[in-house]
Amino acid sequence: MARLAGGARAAGARVVHLTYVSVGPTGAINLRPPLFARLGDVLAEWVAGHPATEPIPEIGVGADDLVLPRHSGLSPTHGTETFKVLRNLGVRTIIIAGISVNIAIPVVATEAVDEDFDVVIATDAVAGDPPEYVAFMMQHTLAFIAMLSTVGELLAEWDVSAVARP
Repeated sequence: MARLAGGARAAGARVVHLTYVSVGPTGAINLRPPLFARLGDVLAEWVAGHPATEPIPEIGVGADDLVLPRHSGLSPTHGTETFKVLRNLGVRTIIIAGISVNIAIPVVATEAVDEDFDVVIATDAVAGDPPEYVAFMMQHTLAFIAMLSTVGELLAEWDVSAVARP
């Protein structure tokens, strides 16, 4: 993911970080999804400034990057201004990387396509569990929603293959 972000910045593409920030220990965490029910206490601690709410240092936040936090939901984009902001910036293609292929990646890809964006998933810049499921999702689900590409292929297309690994 760090190599992809560095290459995108070098190519002049906008890097957008979709993060989760709790509204606090008495905040509006929806505990219906079993995932949130299990993590409710931990997520309540993820207030603004908590390290878990920030992009990891290996990826960093570039000067022109956008950090768009959400405060609820499994989807990093549903009910947020993400697609409006991207559209206002003239973005037509979204390259998705991150966690997790189990939930967030297919949800964002589907929502972005429904919002009339071209979508590419950086297949070696995503994670999920177990690895066999990630491969299955790529082949049997995500390939029907988005274009699949490796970071190397994207860097070559942007002609920034010389971007150093962090």
